[in-house]
Amino acid sequence: MNLNNLKFHQKLVPENYLKLALEAQKCKEIQVKELLEKRKLPDIGWPDELIEQVIQQLAALDNNNFEHKIGLGEREARIISKLVNRRNYGFGHGIGRSGDLLEAQPKAVGSTILAQLSNALVLDLMRLQGIKSVKCCFIVPMATGMTLTLCLLSLKKQRPTAKYVLWSRIDQKSCFKSITTAGLIPIIIDTIRRNEQSGLFTDLKKFEEKLLSINHEEILCIMSTTSCFGPRNCDDIINLAILSAKFNIPHVVNNAYGLQSTYLTHQLEQANNAGRLDLFIQSTDKNLMVPVGGAIVAGFQESSVHHVAQTYSGRASSSQSLDVLITLLSLGKIGYQNLVKERKTNFAYLQKQLEEFAEKYNCRIIKAKGNPISLALELKRLPTEEATKLGSMLFTRGISGTRIVTKACNKIVDGFEFIDWGSHENNLDCAYLTAAVSIGLQLSEIDAFIQKLQQCWQDIEKKTRK
Repeated sequence: MNLNNLKFHQKLVPENYLKLALEAQKCKEIQVKELLEKRKLPDIGWPDELIEQVIQQLAALDNNNFEHKIGLGEREARIISKLVNRRNYGFGHGIGRSGDLLEAQPKAVGSTILAQLSNALVLDLMRLQGIKSVKCCFIVPMATGMTLTLCLLSLKKQRPTAKYVLWSRIDQKSCFKSITTAGLIPIIIDTIRRNEQSGLFTDLKKFEEKLLSINHEEILCIMSTTSCFGPRNCDDIINLAILSAKFNIPHVVNNAYGLQSTYLTHQLEQANNAGRLDLFIQSTDKNLMVPVGGAIVAGFQESSVHHVAQTYSGRASSSQSLDVLITLLSLGKIGYQNLVKERKTNFAYLQKQLEEFAEKYNCRIIKAKGNPISLALELKRLPTEEATKLGSMLFTRGISGTRIVTKACNKIVDGFEFIDWGSHENNLDCAYLTAAVSIGLQLSEIDAFIQKLQQCWQDIEKKTRK
C-alpha cells in the first residue's frame, strides 16, 4: 500500500508524526524502484522484511490471487493447502509458457516479473564474477545433469544429423548420462598426466585427432568441464574453444560449481575471447546455496540461450527462481563477494592443513593447480580395504562430501565401462581421498574435519599393528 497519497484524519494520527514515518518509508521505496528499473544486485543485502514485502506484492499480480477471479481452465493455480500456499508465497502458475521458458504469461504477471528479475540478477552476478562478455542467462528448474541434456537436445534441433559428443572424461554420472539420455553417443577422451604431482589434464591432441577423423556434421559438440573432483584439473577450455572455432563445432561447458571461483569464471571469459563457447551450465544449489533442483544456462550469444529456453516443453516451476531471488537480494553484491573471498581463503587453509597432515603421516597432496575447489590426498600407505574403511569412518562421524577413490573399482554406465571409476583415468596408481572447499564452508568445519581425519587414521594404524 502506498500511504503517501492518502489523506489521514487527524484523529488517526497527527500530521507531523505521519510525515516523519512516511519519510522513513521512502528509502525502502527507492530500493525497490531501483531494483525493478535497473535489474541489478543491490550492493548491500536487503532485510528479510523488505524481501518478503516485494515478493508478496509480486504474488498479488498473479490472477490466482485476485479476489474476483473465477477460473474455468484446466490449470488455474489452485492451491488447496494453506501450508503449500504459504511456502510458495501464493505463486502457483510457474514460469514461461508452453514451449518457451522466457515467454511472459498473461495469467501470471507477478511470476513473469519474478522469473525475469531473477535471471537479470544472476546475469549481473556472472559479470561481477568475471564473465564480462556473457549476454544472456536463465534459471532452469532442473538440476545440472538434466539441464545439460536440455542443452544437447537444443543443439540437436540445429544439427539434426549429429550424433556424437566429444567428451573429456569426468567420472560423475549425471554429466555422462546427460549425453546418453539425449540419445547421443559419447566419444570418451581420457584425461592425461603430465607428471605425478600435477593432476590430470585435457588430452588436446586426442580431441584434434577425433575432430579430423569424424565427419563434422556427425559431431554435435565438444563437452568440457571446469569444476570437478581433484586431482582432475579444469579442462583446457581455452584451447578447446580454439579447436571448436577452427572446426566449426559447438562447445558446451559443464561449469557445475565453477561460478563461485573467479579463476574458473575467467577461464570461461578467456575461452570465449579466444574461440567458440556456445553454452555453459552451472548449478544453483552449489553456487548460490539454495535447495537442489535448479541450474543456470548462460551464453555469449542471446540466440544460443533462447534456443535452449524454446526447447523446454511446457511451463516450469517458479520455485528455483524464487529461491535464487530471495538469496541474492539477501546477500547483495558485497555479501556474495565476501563469501567468494572467504572460500578462496578457506581453500588455502585446507590445503595447508592437509599438507601438514601428509607430512606427519607420510603421504602426499596431489597439487592440481587448475582445480581451485577440490583437493586430493594420496593414501599410498593404506591398502584398498583400509582406504575404503577410512571413508565410511569419516561419514559415520559426520564428515560428508569427501570421496575415497580406489584402484580396480570399475563401473558400467549406460553400457560404457569405466576403468578405475572415480579417478577420471584408466591408470590409477593408488587410492586417494578428495575434499572440496565450496562456498559457505566455515574454518571451524575444516578444523573439525582435520581432527576427525587424524583420529580415524590413528585408529586404522592401531588396528593394522595388531
